[in-house]
Amino acid sequence: MLAVPDAVRNKAHAAGADAWLEHLPGLVTEIEELWSVSVERVYNDATEAFVAAVTTSTGKPAVLKVHIDREGDQAEREIDVLLVAAGNGCARLLRHDLARKALLLEQLGRSLFELGWPMSKRHAVLSDTVAQVWRHRPPAGLPSGAEKGRWLVDFIQHEWYALDRPCSEAAVDYALACADRRIEAHDDERAVLVHGDVHQWNALEAEGGFKLIDPDGLRAEPEYDLGIIMREDPLPLLTGDPTERASWLAARTSLDAGAVWEWGCVERVSTGLLGTRIGLQPVAREMLAAADRIGAMRPQL
Repeated sequence: MLAVPDAVRNKAHAAGADAWLEHLPGLVTEIEELWSVSVERVYNDATEAFVAAVTTSTGKPAVLKVHIDREGDQAEREIDVLLVAAGNGCARLLRHDLARKALLLEQLGRSLFELGWPMSKRHAVLSDTVAQVWRHRPPAGLPSGAEKGRWLVDFIQHEWYALDRPCSEAAVDYALACADRRIEAHDDERAVLVHGDVHQWNALEAEGGFKLIDPDGLRAEPEYDLGIIMREDPLPLLTGDPTERASWLAARTSLDAGAVWEWGCVERVSTGLLGTRIGLQPVAREMLAAADRIGAMRPQL
């Protein structure tokens, strides 16, 4: 019997993908035969897809990932990103089958989270690694930064009311103003391929450094990726100058500190609201507490 992690099973049920769950054992067996791989163990910490360590016919380790069959094009977007990245900054894609929403990936090592490094060292690794992903002329089918900004605006407005206003109105107003400026600033000529979810759980040890996994994939200004780094580690933002991190990240990558800061403000509120929705505590409360402080200060870079 194929063991499916509870989080994946719950996501599949919520997406109406019960048929996918029922047929998953057969699908995995089919892929094993098609790609000449053998499943060794299931990764129980997976949440968005079935993920397992496998061994190839030549004895090499790899990772099998099968996306939940649901509305949206996340599997196609991930494949597009990994094909363009070609193993630079992201895990190398060894094989893929879009019809089955299946990917075979190189096996990587421990995550930054498991290594337990201090924040400054983690941020250096994340910013240096994601910079390898940025490429001009990204796949045209990926959503733009402006589209993602509009989605975030709608999400923040809806969830803030639906969750009975778990952060201040000032925090929401400031985040929405930042989002409006980033939407307006979108420029297709400057847009690059961005990962879209750069955090310590998605950065894994690789030969000579680190690589990222689970890309969302956008056509956006590169500052968007640094905004994800801004939203994480919220507790240090509750004291001192909260803009210092944005200035440091921008200087390290020769990007615009104001854009990094604004994307961070938007992502912090949206992720704090999402975390509140799904019970991801205490980090959701911490993110919204940082957003409250920043909303009251309304700093500009």
